[in-house]
Amino acid sequence: MYDQHTAEVTPTAPATPPTPPAHEPFTIERGSFCIARCECGWTGPARRSRDRARTDAEQHRTAR
Repeated sequence: MYDQHTAEVTPTAPATPPTPPAHEPFTIERGSFCIARCECGWTGPARRSRDRARTDAEQHRTAR
């Protein structure tokens, strides 16, 4: 019979809207400072304590 080509197929809307990306904060080191950052654009303060920067990142992850 007749096969539809991809150009002839009508697009359909997705069943659910796309979900925003999850917050996945990470830490980076710059010299003697450690900074928590997130893919959403959030940046924590520069810390000398890596543990405190990791705590900032975890607080941002759970702040929603």
